[in-house]
Amino acid sequence: MYRTAACLAAALLFLAGCSEAKRAIGLEKTPPDEFNVVSRAPLAMPPDFALRPPQPGAPRPQDMTPRQQARQTIFRAGGGEQHASLSMSRGSRSEAEMAFLGHANVAQADPNIRAIVNEENSRLLEAERSFVDRLIFWREAEPVGTVVDPQKEQQRLRENAALGKPLNEGEVPTIERKKRALLEGIF
Repeated sequence: MYRTAACLAAALLFLAGCSEAKRAIGLEKTPPDEFNVVSRAPLAMPPDFALRPPQPGAPRPQDMTPRQQARQTIFRAGGGEQHASLSMSRGSRSEAEMAFLGHANVAQADPNIRAIVNEENSRLLEAERSFVDRLIFWREAEPVGTVVDPQKEQQRLRENAALGKPLNEGEVPTIERKKRALLEGIF
């Protein structure tokens, strides 16, 4: 009997080290996933007292799925819904809310503010792009286009004028840029 109890205690001691055994026995806590926790709508008395009680297991009509809540939150801020929610109409707003909206000049809000902000941010992005390029590539960007060799071009223009040819005849001499090596300028 003592031998059986000792074997059982040893087996439990060894199994206590296993995480699956701890979870099965109930020794390890399993907290809920914080991203899957959903707040429920508060309980309230229905305005119509003739309503029937809910059926067990049936979904609550005031509950929305997390996807529906996210969609409502995201799309409430855009389009026509935004103007309806920010308008100065009385609706279900209290006196304090109306006073706050009046002091915030909501009625004079520019409906194209998102386009204005996006345009300003794109200008700032373009201005900072050269700084980012210097950080990434460690050198100034090469100028765009081709560079004309001034001495050879002047000689070509003189020859065309002496021969009576039009000025745009012939190939324009350009300066070929030297291709940089992969690690050039680092050391």
